[in-house]
Amino acid sequence: AGQDDKTSLEGPATLTPSCPKRPKRSSPPSSSTSAASLVPIVSSVSPVPGQPFEDLHTQRVIANVRERQRTQSLNDAFASLRKIIPTLPSDKLSKIQILKLASRYIDFLYQVLQSDEMDAKLASCNYLAHERLSYAFSVWRMFWSSSHPLN
Repeated sequence: AGQDDKTSLEGPATLTPSCPKRPKRSSPPSSSTSAASLVPIVSSVSPVPGQPFEDLHTQRVIANVRERQRTQSLNDAFASLRKIIPTLPSDKLSKIQILKLASRYIDFLYQVLQSDEMDAKLASCNYLAHERLSYAFSVWRMFWSSSHPLN
């Protein structure tokens, strides 16, 4: 069984790290990454003496589940933020664009609150006030984005 484990660890399937102790990378490997550059990663996958491969696999599965949950939570948060920011239904925004637009929207709302020009009724939390603010932000966004693109 020891020889089988060693053989399976040397195969191409182990070029992707499968234990939580993998080295951190600043960017994903490109298609031009040589096999030689993956050797240190393969060596970090070697099982700890006395720890069965099944335990390592279980740890990896659990870590993958946690990562999927974290990613889903992050995507849900972006979806919620996207619903709050006035946008056109046709707008397909990346996450960074959503963050930049949210920042601009917060700045816009701050300016609205600081302005004495707004009617006091507009500050109330009702549907008409929200529609007016959305329209005002859309106009402001079109004016502002002509000189400051999101990208």
